[in-house]
Amino acid sequence: MPAVSFYALTEASVTPEGLPSVPAVCAKACELTAELYAQKKKSVVLCVDQAQAEAIDELLWQLPAARFVPHNLTGEGPPGGAPVEIVWQQSALSRKQCLINLSGQMIDNPNQYQQVIDFVPVEEAAKQQARQRYKQFQQAGCQMQFLPA
Repeated sequence: MPAVSFYALTEASVTPEGLPSVPAVCAKACELTAELYAQKKKSVVLCVDQAQAEAIDELLWQLPAARFVPHNLTGEGPPGGAPVEIVWQQSALSRKQCLINLSGQMIDNPNQYQQVIDFVPVEEAAKQQARQRYKQFQQAGCQMQFLPA
């Protein structure tokens, strides 16, 4: 059973040092992706759409050199994929240890991952969707955790 962590966001956007304002969920996803990579865990980031995937790709390139994360968008990179893959369709999800879910949707097979990370945004409608996903993960038998961002 995977461990599922939901991070409660407190703001819609943030301004990383030296960068323009970005959605808080994207900034937190990049931070967590870098932490997972530092722990030698391979992960896949499921985005809402291609535009968000490209934004995550760009944010990962902005990390300091000491926190470099080898990554690629789906369909790019080496044949086996990089340690971090960024996708925007569930059908493109690869088998990795961890999934970072930015899609706002429940994933089809959570049990194929050791760890799933999801988010509770600040917008009320998105919070309701996150609560529904939380219940669905619980019903799938996942180990649940709720954390502050």
